[in-house]
Amino acid sequence: MISRLLSVTRDSVWASVMLVLLSAAGCGDPLPRVEGDFAFVGVDVLPMTEPGNPVVLENQTVVVTNRRVASINPADEVSVGESVVIVNAEGQYLMPGLADMHGHLPSSRLMPVDRKNLLFLYVANGVTTLRVMQGSQSHFRLRDQISRGEILGPRLFLGSPAMTGASVRTSEQGEQLVREYHQNGYEQVKIHEGLTPEVFDAVASTAREVGIPFGGHVPDQVGLFDALVGGQMSIDHLDNYVEALVPDEDQVGTLGFRRIGDSLDVINEERLPSLVEATRMAGAWIVPTMAFWETVVWGVNSSSELRAMHQELRYIPPEIVGEWTRVVDELQAVADPDTNRRVTELRRTVLKALYEGGVPILLGTDSPETFDVPGFSIHHEMALLVELGMTPYHVLEAGTRRVAEYFDSVDDFGSVAVGQRADFLLLTADPIADVANVGERAGVMVNGRWISESQIQARLAGIAQFYGN
Repeated sequence: MISRLLSVTRDSVWASVMLVLLSAAGCGDPLPRVEGDFAFVGVDVLPMTEPGNPVVLENQTVVVTNRRVASINPADEVSVGESVVIVNAEGQYLMPGLADMHGHLPSSRLMPVDRKNLLFLYVANGVTTLRVMQGSQSHFRLRDQISRGEILGPRLFLGSPAMTGASVRTSEQGEQLVREYHQNGYEQVKIHEGLTPEVFDAVASTAREVGIPFGGHVPDQVGLFDALVGGQMSIDHLDNYVEALVPDEDQVGTLGFRRIGDSLDVINEERLPSLVEATRMAGAWIVPTMAFWETVVWGVNSSSELRAMHQELRYIPPEIVGEWTRVVDELQAVADPDTNRRVTELRRTVLKALYEGGVPILLGTDSPETFDVPGFSIHHEMALLVELGMTPYHVLEAGTRRVAEYFDSVDDFGSVAVGQRADFLLLTADPIADVANVGERAGVMVNGRWISESQIQARLAGIAQFYGN
């Protein structure tokens, strides 16, 4: 009897041990299965959801369904359905696609193939959102074609045709145009040079009334402080900041970005803290476009030097490169290099003060402009902002989450989170460690469409060949 009891007890113990071992070996419940269109498996995610906090979620599986993020889970806690297209992203980094907050669309006089090529340059460099400054009615159709996936390009936020002193001469005309642009569906009113204070006030008050933001340049006759008081939402190119450092009694006849060189000797940098505080209190956003202005507007390099510096020009139609060359040659023919260097240093001082003073900065390039190639220009801008003292993470925020805040769309795009648009950059190196790593791509997803780096390079090579390069 005792022997039989011992035998039963031993059998029970062994059965229990085997059950534990089998469970530990994975013979228990299977891992939950995720379904969708795409899955980035084993990727380190930069969600960009926490302001100023560079969180990295390691070894995740990110699933995309219907052009949106469907789920984000630790890779060892889920399995992927058989119908899902898997992107093996182990050891790579997934971040939100970038935005260029001061861009332009290719001229309508270009051939359709040229327009498609230029739009692809944005996407190839991870620019998945573009705020179009100076739009037109034809851009609405293009925006819809991109949204439907018929044309490959970044998501477009359309600004209105530029409101200039030549195009808007009366307050009544300004009010009428703002209402018309709002009704037509533009998402911002573009302010340019030449508006009188009276016309600017009419534009600003009407824009506030109908609920459409306005931004861009600061008209010289209006000045920085009155533009801020009027509610201008974005100030691009640091327009009128250097001019505002000129004491009031010395400003007559000296304002304007080309004439500011005549006033450099009376600049008073003690005025800078008040400019920063006024900007911060007004809630304005800054789109500095530093790289373009340092390269061309206040640049000191010849056109031949710029052509050597910008290898990406091989993706631009030769006739456009020729136009850009003539522009730089004309600028340099009348430029004073010392003045250009002094203005550049002042602009850098202003931007550093704004950044350190808590004013929100947004990435923007003004491309396509003179020697300012779509997509590629965003990398020049990011590198320069880091050089001026911004942290890599803050620079990344300026092109992702902060952009979504500007558009009041944090639930729609600008981060990697469930429900967000599937606009991503997949990188082979950590961009938080070095912002230059944004150029180390494994691929781009735009509007839920995956484009591997090999596909990007093949298309770029085809574009260069098309233009004889």
